[in-house]
Amino acid sequence: MLNLIPSKVFFTKGVGRHKSELGSFERALRDAGIAQFNLVEVSSIFPPNAEIVEREEGLKFLKPGQIVFVVMAKNSSNELNRMLSASVGLAIPKDRSRYGYLSEHHSFGETSQVAGDYAEDLAAEMLASTLGLQSHLEWDEEREVWKLNDKILKTSNITSTAVVEKAGEWTTVIAAAVLVP
Repeated sequence: MLNLIPSKVFFTKGVGRHKSELGSFERALRDAGIAQFNLVEVSSIFPPNAEIVEREEGLKFLKPGQIVFVVMAKNSSNELNRMLSASVGLAIPKDRSRYGYLSEHHSFGETSQVAGDYAEDLAAEMLASTLGLQSHLEWDEEREVWKLNDKILKTSNITSTAVVEKAGEWTTVIAAAVLVP
């Protein structure tokens, strides 16, 4: 049986602009550094014991044309002055032998901060519910971390935002967690 549990994960984001929606998506993938792969979108589990690496390090393990699994948020529009956001949130438990969660959020009119915080909150809530402790999830304002009973969750996000600058031109934003074998 083939083992498809990723050992590394990197986060990336991009913005693309073009006269066609597909062209803007391709440019966003290029901006994110992942256009050369055959991307397969998967659901939102952060693998147990996976190492978070920088984009440049993660790309060293991948080859052009390779099938690569991603958790991706994307948003597109050609409506002048429309603000777009795409965000992937992360929540992992202190016990790294357990799996965590990645969440996708895409919206209009939200700043990077608002969209990113929302994606992080979604991931933390999903992890808490999996552990049966959703009612115990608390935000520690002073330390700016989620707490779950006596366990502190690591949360973060990657968010891409852009505004449609030209009438008739498509703008696409993407944010992705790239799962590396």
